Amino acid sequence: MRVKCVICDQVHTIDDETLLAKRLRNRPIHTYTCPECYGRIEEKTNDRLKTGNFRLYRDKPAGDYWS
Repeated sequence: MRVKCVICDQVHTIDDETLLAKRLRNRPIHTYTCPECYGRIEEKTNDRLKTGNFRLYRDKPAGDYWS
């Protein structure tokens, strides 16, 4: 399967039998990001987290409702 990275617009070939290929075929909302761009995003996000001025909003831990 030929896929195009949404950030750098490079065309890559992935195996048709992988879970990623199935997700891209069945749900058009999923987008492909090449490993280089994915690693660059991860690296920059971690750098921003270390500065303390960036908050990554995550789900609140589910506590006991009645206590």
